[in-house]
Amino acid sequence: MSAVTGQVVTRFAPSPTGTLHVGNIRTALLNQLFALRHGGRFLLRMDDTDAERSTADFAESIVRDLDWLGLRAESMVRQSDRDALYEAAFERLRAAGRVYPAYETAQELDLKRKILASRRLPPVYDRAALALTDEDRALLEADGVRPHWRFRLDHGTPIAWDDMVRGPQALNPALLSDPVIRRADGSWLYMMPSAVDDIAMGVTHVVRGEDHVTNTGMQVQIFAALGAVAPAFAHVALLTGDEGKLSKRLGSLGCDAFREAGIEPAAVAALLARIGTSLPVEPVADAAVLAETLDFAKFGRAPARFDFDELAAMNARIVHQMPFAAVADRLPAGMTAVAWDAVRGNLTTVAGAVAWWTVIAGEIAVVAEGDRGFLATAAETAEGIDWGADPWHALTAALKAATGVKGRALFHPLRLALTGQDSGPDMAALLPLIGRERAVARLRAAAAAGA
Repeated sequence: MSAVTGQVVTRFAPSPTGTLHVGNIRTALLNQLFALRHGGRFLLRMDDTDAERSTADFAESIVRDLDWLGLRAESMVRQSDRDALYEAAFERLRAAGRVYPAYETAQELDLKRKILASRRLPPVYDRAALALTDEDRALLEADGVRPHWRFRLDHGTPIAWDDMVRGPQALNPALLSDPVIRRADGSWLYMMPSAVDDIAMGVTHVVRGEDHVTNTGMQVQIFAALGAVAPAFAHVALLTGDEGKLSKRLGSLGCDAFREAGIEPAAVAALLARIGTSLPVEPVADAAVLAETLDFAKFGRAPARFDFDELAAMNARIVHQMPFAAVADRLPAGMTAVAWDAVRGNLTTVAGAVAWWTVIAGEIAVVAEGDRGFLATAAETAEGIDWGADPWHALTAALKAATGVKGRALFHPLRLALTGQDSGPDMAALLPLIGRERAVARLRAAAAAGA
């Protein structure tokens, strides 16, 4: 990664028109990790200029989900509170001749695009509005036609920047439509307010999806027109789903689905920080480690494949290393640190500990394998061994000596009788937790049910 000088300021700027999905969770994470790596600031901005679709409920859900993910911003602003800032910038641009009114209706613009498409030409706005005279504009407005406003790109100045992921980038502004920055009703569109806010917030680095590359090119000129230096940009490849194309499912897959499936925030971070890079995807639960290894030079240009099964597998690996203190308030009443350490290696989610605590301290179904005589002998033997040290190895050694049974024929019937499960945690760890009284009772019940 190239050298970074000065204080780093990143931002996550979601539109509160829906809940967070896996794609923008990744964007938020990468911005936060980049700031963390460089000892900088991570800010949150609600891009809520779309008054019809933005809601307070969505904004609140975004904040809650970011908090659950551990992506806590230093501060938050809302674009809906910053109209005066945008108005001032707009007037500066208008005075400089960089914005102009346009009067075409949506239907007229659509027709123009269709004509260009029929001629196999790019759908670039023809700047017809610039040919209007003051009299033309007065007549249109007298007829009740209100203009929308476009930012006038400088066709004489090539657009270029060095992208942290994609390398040197260049766009020809003459091949781009002048972007609409203000609607006819006076409300703002994305392009100008985003740049104005990045300037006002002191944003130094913007990490976002590669679908914003063209937007970035236009905004580079907006920054310049406002007398500001553009931030550094990192445009990461988009996520794809299992079917190999952009998945509609990814657009709805978010924190609610993760929580319902028992996914840990650390598993989400560990996977999303590394997929699409040359770094190994590992169960790294420490955000500081993920931040230290973040390097946009190691991000690939190909779409990154997100697989929920891979996330679930990552979750299991994260759970296996979680200490008792991190999960104690989510475990069943009475479950101890020793019990957690005994079973966590067999869990896929923390919630799975409930079933194993029932195996240890509750009632289980009677499952018998082998003849009654062996299980009855096991019950008698269990009563007589020393339970203060290593009861499992004491029990199996005594049974082997008494019956001559060994291997799977020895161990498997005991596991079934003592846990009701075909497999699971190490019996040497489980049996002391089950205890003498419960173990003997289970072996006797299995003996009574055996063949």
